[in-house]
Amino acid sequence: MCGIVGYIGKDQAVGILMEGLKRLEYRGYDSAGVAVLRGGEIDVVKARGKLDCLRRKLESTPLSGSVGIGHTRWATHGEPSDENSHPHLSQSGEVAVVHNGIIENYAPLREKLTAKGYRFQSETDTEVFAHLLEETLKTERDILGAVRATVRQLEGAYALGVLCTRFPDRILAARKDSPLIIGLGEGCNYIASDIPAVLPYTRRVYLLEEGEMAQVFADRVEIYDMEGEPVRKEVFEVTWSVDAAERGGYAHFMLKEIYDQGRAMRDTIRPRIKDGRIDLSEANLTDEMLRGVRRVVITACGTASYAGQVGRVLIEKLCRVPVEIDVASEFRYRDPVLTPEDLFVVVSQSGETADTLAALRLAHARGCKVLAITNVVGSTIAREADSVLYTWAGPEIAVASTKAYTTQVLMLTMIALHMALCKGTLEPARYDGLLKELQRLPDKAEEILSDVTPVQRYAARFFSQEDMFFIGRGLDSALCMEASLKLKEISYIHSEAMAAGELKHGTIALIEPGRLVVALCTQGSTIEKLRSNIREVLTRGAVVLTIGYEDSDAEKELTEYRLTIPRTDDLLAPALAVIPAQLFAYYCAIQRGYDPDKPRNLAKSVTVE
Repeated sequence: MCGIVGYIGKDQAVGILMEGLKRLEYRGYDSAGVAVLRGGEIDVVKARGKLDCLRRKLESTPLSGSVGIGHTRWATHGEPSDENSHPHLSQSGEVAVVHNGIIENYAPLREKLTAKGYRFQSETDTEVFAHLLEETLKTERDILGAVRATVRQLEGAYALGVLCTRFPDRILAARKDSPLIIGLGEGCNYIASDIPAVLPYTRRVYLLEEGEMAQVFADRVEIYDMEGEPVRKEVFEVTWSVDAAERGGYAHFMLKEIYDQGRAMRDTIRPRIKDGRIDLSEANLTDEMLRGVRRVVITACGTASYAGQVGRVLIEKLCRVPVEIDVASEFRYRDPVLTPEDLFVVVSQSGETADTLAALRLAHARGCKVLAITNVVGSTIAREADSVLYTWAGPEIAVASTKAYTTQVLMLTMIALHMALCKGTLEPARYDGLLKELQRLPDKAEEILSDVTPVQRYAARFFSQEDMFFIGRGLDSALCMEASLKLKEISYIHSEAMAAGELKHGTIALIEPGRLVVALCTQGSTIEKLRSNIREVLTRGAVVLTIGYEDSDAEKELTEYRLTIPRTDDLLAPALAVIPAQLFAYYCAIQRGYDPDKPRNLAKSVTVE
């Protein structure tokens, strides 16, 4: 989850590195550091805490040089501290390294190096690489060969940026199971974990593949495979604007991204509707193939898995095929039963989620065709999947996902509708009605966002709660999980989500006077049963906040606390009802004094298992 950036050129490196790290801080903010080559030496400044801590240190200890690497850390091995911060130096100081990933065999490697007299300054797995490369350079004069020989000793995942005083004209880079890109400038070049880091300087990048290495010079880039053979790469042209990765006057990226959902919805829906029908030909989802689908398997993590829960309900209801959904972190460990006839769907905002990528590879090994739903063009999952549907949400910088979730839900909705039409399980008139309403959702999302004062008022009323509960039935039950997650992620309020009918099976024992229960109320087929559940918690002293349709009066009889959305088809409601839940979580975090963009212990892209 850490962020890596590197620069080589004619300009001073530190300012460019710091700007890149600012754009990557969502990947981790336990510590940060930079290393710069100067006069045959490597100078390092690093600091525990957020990037501002490093910035203050650099003011008193400025660095000079036009070749450098930087890092923002999400801690895995070793607590957040100055010593455990990257970059790490080898014993002689001739090698500096930044690393994203986990070196699983670092303990035996560390033991061997200690026996040879190497002294470790940190608790990290990364420092092993710095010493190991220095040891390799004792017998290997070619730096590329030395890096290759060193990484071959590693088990686990890595994206590496390396400086070496013997080779001051280049940055070395290598990747395995962790993302790494190379930005192409004029008389300068860059490395980075993610595209936003280089957007102010270039939109032309190379996307490193598994097992590839690179020598990055100021005037050229050389890419090789693990056998040392040169690799020809196509330049990837980034279409995002620089502004898309900026806050644009909003207090936080999360708030900007919540407000961007109408646009994100339009960009996801409109290109897929042609001649009054959903067109998914970009993913090679032919009508014949969809008619033959007998089972759908959805695998994802976190928010994406909760989007998958909505997708499961929709596909089963509309297409009449069974859907299995599993969190990717557990999927492969239970030895799942997969067949080539399954439609295997992986969902990932970043396209780099380690567990989801592992599930994709298992599905391929079992003979499945894999469809990816992702937001990042050219990501590893997008490249390795057999077909891809992009959500077109644009850059999502905040750690807590918002617009990515809504567009994932919409993409799964369109898959369900298209497959149902192909299979003949949905009447044409019903299909047409749902399609028309689908196209109205962006405007309705913006209507919700036109007045957020009720959400602000309720957040100010309830932010001091230490425990909350989210309940719902049907699609609302699926949505509850995402609503609860948002609250937990950024406000640190303990929250549980559950199917409302399960209250009586234990959880109602936790309901106390004054406890807030948030009830999702958009599913007409189960609304009366849900109202009974609301009455159950009210009789035990709970306070209930409902999220439902603006033209529904029944909830008024139960509670004075109501957040509303415009009326839509119940099957499409999750894409709208999630917005008040996102806003509620956001404003609760603000009321509690927390930064919603940088929730503690979390990072945006989980690229390690």
